[in-house]
Amino acid sequence: MSSDEGGGARAGLGVGGAGRGLWVEEPARRRRMPDSVRTSAVRAVLIVAVTLTQATITFFLTLTGSWLALPMGLGAIAGTIVATWGVLDVWITRQTWNQRYGVLSEPSSTARSRRREARRASRAAREARKAAAPRIPRQEGPLAASGRYSTR
Repeated sequence: MSSDEGGGARAGLGVGGAGRGLWVEEPARRRRMPDSVRTSAVRAVLIVAVTLTQATITFFLTLTGSWLALPMGLGAIAGTIVATWGVLDVWITRQTWNQRYGVLSEPSSTARSRRREARRASRAAREARKAAAPRIPRQEGPLAASGRYSTR
């Protein structure tokens, strides 16, 4: 029995030698949803699935002329209302989470650059006022006549 025929450690790896392992990590394409949003999304999917199943059964009961068609039809209508609520719950939970935790403060954000520009403009205006009207020195001011300040 040659090394190629046996079921050894290299069996199933192919001709080239080192092959891919059973578990290969791949980077996620999208970020994971927050837990609260994921919980409401799972709940909505389950409710929608039950409602669709109920509507299908109602359709077949109606075709056969069964007396269960009416109660199942009313249940399907109620299920549609609940499923709509479930989908809206996902949307509202997602919006709430984004409002509470979704704001990222980055140095390159628009608000920060606007504040920086406003500070530069006010600083320039202050320096322009200083240059236009210099302050009165103490020895020449209104308190100089009181004799409290020495004129050197």
